[in-house]
Amino acid sequence: MRAAQPPTEAEPETTDQSALRLMLSYVEAECLRMGATDAARHAALAASLMPDSSPREAVAPPPATRRPRGARLH
Repeated sequence: MRAAQPPTEAEPETTDQSALRLMLSYVEAECLRMGATDAARHAALAASLMPDSSPREAVAPPPATRRPRGARLH
């Protein structure tokens, strides 16, 4: 058996974290559906307390290239 390695800060979101976020959002929705608003708030709070693994610096998309008006495609 291999020993579990601690996750690093630069590591992308793991499948486990993604699955946990999905389960918490499902629990929140089901609690709201049943009228258990306090339980839904707790599930939402748990999801919001999970570490954010999105990149800190967003990369800007490349500028869109536009063809001149009236230019033919072929």
